[in-house]
Amino acid sequence: MAITKKDIVLKIANETSIKQIDVKRVVQSTLDKITEFLAQGQTVELRNFGIFKIKSRRGRLGRNPRTGQEVPVPPKKVVVFKPGLIMKRDVK
Repeated sequence: MAITKKDIVLKIANETSIKQIDVKRVVQSTLDKITEFLAQGQTVELRNFGIFKIKSRRGRLGRNPRTGQEVPVPPKKVVVFKPGLIMKRDVK
């Protein structure tokens, strides 16, 4: 089962006695800022959690699985995540 943003908001609200709407605003604002910085090409480092960064992928020739025909795949940028030491230690 996947954990949703709503699950995270509810858990934080219950543990801190902060209103859900306020927690939701902070969580959403945090995610929006991470996305904004990544869109600008910046690396986002959250100590003891991990690092989000943009990586460029070269264009290549792919293959259509139905027809077997070669298809050009254009270059693109993707987000990569490298977990921090505490996350590596705790997630086994």
